Amino acid sequence: MPRIPPLYFPPMYEAIPLQAGVRVRVTQQMPQVEKVWTTSVEGTILRWRQAKTGSWFAHSQDDRLWLDRLELKRDDGEVVVLNLDRYSVIEPAPLASAPR
Repeated sequence: MPRIPPLYFPPMYEAIPLQAGVRVRVTQQMPQVEKVWTTSVEGTILRWRQAKTGSWFAHSQDDRLWLDRLELKRDDGEVVVLNLDRYSVIEPAPLASAPR
């Protein structure tokens, strides 16, 4: 499968190919004043892309803010869209075990 050509490929994503069919675990953190909220999700990559938001104040290309978005399909079939940032960690995930 060909590698997705990014507009900008941040170094935090270089350790693993972000291409459809790769199983990953994404851990995201949200810093708070006195603690950090952490959440993780595992699934198979459907698509990685840079998509623009409706943010009119960004003064970037097309006057929109561009975000890295990763679409995953979880083992239960749910599709999750993640906005990646500097607090996102993407690692290879083990294959899901077969349902009993």
